[in-house]
Amino acid sequence: MQLNDTHPAIAVAEFMRLLVDEHGMDWEPAWSITRRTFAYTNHTLLPEALERWPLPMFRKVLPRHLEIILEINARFLDEVRMRFLGDEARLARLSLVDESGERYVRMAHLACVGSHSINGVADLHSQLLRQDVLKDFHELWPEKFRNMTNGVTPRRWLLLSNPRLSGLVRKTIGDGWIKDLAQLRRLEPYAEDAGFRWKWREIKRANKRDFATFVHRQIGVAIDPDSIFDVQVKRIHEYKRQHLNILHVIALYRRLKSDPGADIPPRSFIFGGKAAPGYRMAKLMIKLINSVGDVVNRDPAVRDRLKVVYLPNYNVTNGQRVYPAADLSEQISTAGKEASGTGNMKFAMNGALTIGTFDGANIELRDEVGAENFFLFGLTAQEVAALTARGNRPADYYRANDELREVLDLIGNGFFSRGDTELFRPLLDGLLRSDPYLVLADYQLYVDCQERVSRAYREPEEWTRMSILNAARTGKFSSDRTIREYCDDIWRIEPVPIRLLSHGR
Repeated sequence: MQLNDTHPAIAVAEFMRLLVDEHGMDWEPAWSITRRTFAYTNHTLLPEALERWPLPMFRKVLPRHLEIILEINARFLDEVRMRFLGDEARLARLSLVDESGERYVRMAHLACVGSHSINGVADLHSQLLRQDVLKDFHELWPEKFRNMTNGVTPRRWLLLSNPRLSGLVRKTIGDGWIKDLAQLRRLEPYAEDAGFRWKWREIKRANKRDFATFVHRQIGVAIDPDSIFDVQVKRIHEYKRQHLNILHVIALYRRLKSDPGADIPPRSFIFGGKAAPGYRMAKLMIKLINSVGDVVNRDPAVRDRLKVVYLPNYNVTNGQRVYPAADLSEQISTAGKEASGTGNMKFAMNGALTIGTFDGANIELRDEVGAENFFLFGLTAQEVAALTARGNRPADYYRANDELREVLDLIGNGFFSRGDTELFRPLLDGLLRSDPYLVLADYQLYVDCQERVSRAYREPEEWTRMSILNAARTGKFSSDRTIREYCDDIWRIEPVPIRLLSHGR
């Protein structure tokens, strides 16, 4: 049984309850079976997702499960005491119950103690788990830790969602890639074929036309299929930095208003995603994106050069429309915060180029597609940690960067909120006073990288060549490889052939 993040960790206590209470087993054999049964995948480095359940709530709702967890903890801490004699601080850090202030059960700790394997979902993520988030558990049980980089299924994200491109690929290299994505490598020589590049471009443009029609039908905004489709679709969160993206949109808008002849290729900025119900700042980011879009899309001075689209009700079905149409994939999380990401894989599989930080699976994606075919910017995870440790001073970036200051002032002065200077005040205060996700620190690096994107897009033959190589080198990111690694390294199971009955039998 694979605990897919912290949310199902209660299963450890429930399994023990079944074995001990329902089946009458003694504690030790029941615990041995439980630990051999469960494995734990951690999907996030953010404390907010490492669930903590208040003891009073736990006792009221699941009293027997709490008794079992407290017994697990008592026996576990005895083991820790013997390993680390006299290290009371370590005991407090490792305890399943947080005793500081209001008492909580640390559900991630329960998952770690109750599992025989602990894994992250990208190389950097797994490294940071060992070094930081689960450091004490790694020091206790280093043999439990491993990495399983995420993957996505090419059957949905290429074969089904992009029939034009998958048709060209099948015609060129056959069908083998559908079950063995590594065979896409056979496309690499065709990146040098002008005729193949032309076919690839025409497919991308047809996909963009279809998507433009969909957008116009859904929200009434007309976007130019010949513009750069610059796409960021994912959960709305400060660490994913949709607000960094919209600051760049405002900067381009200001440049075009100041200099209508500025050499800026037309861009359609496409956003999509949902925010947690109680996450006020994420909701405010959505409001800012839509408010900027309302202004930019109505301004006759720029509406043929810039467009901003926010896709309503972003979901898998809409994802199948947007990935095949994208030119640029925005993977701009603060380094060290994204566990893996899978949108980056889906975009690249469909020939989009990535602008991204050295974070999550971006690192492995860049290694696979080639650094020359990836737009990298921003602080590394180590630089983020160092800057945070010595004290980030976001106001310094505001004062030192004229364009950044003018962009933030435009928001603060109510230009995008019909004169309301308070609407976006919490967002601006967060950026200027603390900026925990280093938006301002990375702003100029991001804008400079976007200039490289614009220059590259002006060379369609080279852009297409990079696009082909991105798609051709995504074999590692098939979920087939991921599941095979889980089978080999964690579950220790062998494939079983399944004979499918013919239709009607």
